[in-house]
Amino acid sequence: MNDLSPFAAPHVRPLDPAKFRDPLITAGGEVRAEVAMTRLDTLWINTGTLCNLACRTCYIESSPRNDALVYISLAEAEAYLDEALTLGTREIGFTGGEPFMNPDMLAMLDAALARGFEVLVLTNAMRPMQRFEAQLLALKSDRLTLRVSLDHYSQPIHEAERGLGTWDKAIAGTKWLSDHGFRLAIAGRQLPGETLEDARAGYAALFEAEGLNVDSADPAALVLFPEMDATADVPEITEACWGILGKSPDSIMCASSRMVVKRKGEPRPVVAACTLIPYDPEFTMGETLAEASRPVRLNHPHCARFCVLGGASCSA
Repeated sequence: MNDLSPFAAPHVRPLDPAKFRDPLITAGGEVRAEVAMTRLDTLWINTGTLCNLACRTCYIESSPRNDALVYISLAEAEAYLDEALTLGTREIGFTGGEPFMNPDMLAMLDAALARGFEVLVLTNAMRPMQRFEAQLLALKSDRLTLRVSLDHYSQPIHEAERGLGTWDKAIAGTKWLSDHGFRLAIAGRQLPGETLEDARAGYAALFEAEGLNVDSADPAALVLFPEMDATADVPEITEACWGILGKSPDSIMCASSRMVVKRKGEPRPVVAACTLIPYDPEFTMGETLAEASRPVRLNHPHCARFCVLGGASCSA
């Protein structure tokens, strides 16, 4: 079966070893593009890489055993929430792993909402989330969105990625969120050879059949990630590419977001450039949000695959 994941594994590098070596200059001798931060619109907090699933091609390699990113604590998260308040940040995103594996997840969610942020939680809606149904109902808010990962609108393709028996459990959790009036979004994938229109139509049929209150035509409610082939070579992004592609660096994810991670064995959390590159020390921007506001040099294949050429973003 073809690799259906929208992400590449975090340690995969390009086929051409000459590429993505020098942070300033490309293999062709051109000035590498960089992205300046225009604002911190979204602050992501990685709750840890532990997950109840071991998906076949998880971009961050989450699993029941991978604790490369350890659980961040409430106190550590609150320090970043307070700093984000001073910077005018609009949205806090929680991702993992599975966020509801973290024992402080509900408290961190409450802390973010209490500070007035819009909050987005990425979840598989399975048992780790479902055990907190009563607490979630108490936190339900127009500022809280739960985005559930459904890898496809068909059970076989979803389970090829996430494992046998995962479909019914994910659908049950998703239906519970919808039935109880939560703001609900779905993260899915547009498969190779599938048009965007066909993908949205497939999800629309699923939403109608299951009674899910999700607008398949709304790109913030149904987020479809582009095809990502980890084995395919990708071009390096130069300063000239902005004009050639007709793109603004302000449209790239790292112009308006950062992610807090706590790496195993390190004494405190740090701020990474984006959600896709949590392990690479070159993309560690600092320990505080202020330090992390410096420009990001696009010296990683994900910068081309996902953001510049893929046109995708983890936030809505």
